[in-house]
Amino acid sequence: MSHEHSARAKRAIPTHPALRALAAACMAAASLASGAALAQGSVPGRSVESLLEIARQANPELASMRHEATAAREKTGSAGALPDPTFRVELMDVTNAGMDASPNLLPSRIGGAKYTVMQMLPWYGKRDAMREVAETDALASASRADSAWLEVAMKIKTAFAQYYLAVENERLTKEVLDLMVRLEGVAQARYSGGLAAQQDAIRAQVEQTTMRTDLVMIEAEKRRLRARLNALVARPVAAPLAEPQALRPLPPPSRLQPADLEERMRGRNPLVAAEAAKARSAGKMAELTRLERYPDFSVGISPTQMRNRISEWEIMLEVNIPLQLDRRRAQERESLAMRDAAGARREAVELGLLGELGENLVALDASRRTETLAATSLLPQAELTFQSALAGYENGKVDFATLLDAQREIRRARLEKLKAQVEAQMRLAEIERIVGEDL
Repeated sequence: MSHEHSARAKRAIPTHPALRALAAACMAAASLASGAALAQGSVPGRSVESLLEIARQANPELASMRHEATAAREKTGSAGALPDPTFRVELMDVTNAGMDASPNLLPSRIGGAKYTVMQMLPWYGKRDAMREVAETDALASASRADSAWLEVAMKIKTAFAQYYLAVENERLTKEVLDLMVRLEGVAQARYSGGLAAQQDAIRAQVEQTTMRTDLVMIEAEKRRLRARLNALVARPVAAPLAEPQALRPLPPPSRLQPADLEERMRGRNPLVAAEAAKARSAGKMAELTRLERYPDFSVGISPTQMRNRISEWEIMLEVNIPLQLDRRRAQERESLAMRDAAGARREAVELGLLGELGENLVALDASRRTETLAATSLLPQAELTFQSALAGYENGKVDFATLLDAQREIRRARLEKLKAQVEAQMRLAEIERIVGEDL
């Protein structure tokens, strides 16, 4: 069995030198293709999710916002805490009624020493108000970090869609360029047979030059978008990026109902949450300012040392008197105005986001319709027109200019469909930023 299998394997190997060379070339090409596929797979960029994952971990702006949120959260532990107590030492009669020529600083060798420990106690409710202000500030800081992530994610999704457009446009342009090369061959053949003018072949060559110029511009656009994506995910701008394979699927229309999205935006958008937290913080600050009408207390105890013994004890109570009423009333009015301003700013942010949401929903619906029209009507009609024009040109019934126009219509229809898909992705990214979550 093994001998028969070996014989079949030997017969499967080409024996002719040319065939052996062709087989070796095919194997080398397959090896290079598999190596390129592995290398492509190890480089991010094939999907937008791979870029988002890198950005979530490495983007310095997000890291900065997270650290600020952590600092604000830690601040709540110290807010509302009692201030540190104070300790005071008073040395009395350091010259022993003038008997010592120089002062003595030892408590046991002077007339007396008084030790005082004091603790300031804020009015009831002030510490709670300060703690609540810090907590709402921490919540606002965390919401700002979430908002920064949504902004970065939207930029990545938008740039990825544009990069996909550039890659697909390059592929489409190369396909049309190959078609124009074949059309030039048809024109040359008809010119050789005396059935067409040499101008047809020249016009085909001009069209090819135009497309090669377009390819140069598209390549520059690809490099620009690669640099932008790398910057957004905190990679070197010249780092390689895999070509995108596909766009994200669009959510069904049932998940894009305006009323549902508006409700989700009010509950999940971190920018709205941050402004709401700022409004609550301003309200607590107004409450804290109002509590400043009431005095703070300081309590203390003071033992007095005479020579080597404690001879007496004192207990003290100190109260600050809030007599500067004009200043406090002005501070109260200021805090109330800041509270009202924060509330109005929250409403303004919410209304602005609702307006953006409505605009993007309309634009997304228009992009869907444009893509459908391009795919089901414009592109099939352009292909039929081109096939008819090509047959007519080969039969001498249509001039070359008509054939070029038909070819341009195919390219325009395909590009129109592609642009509609990318526009829908960009609008979806905006909607997800506004809603506060992926759809």
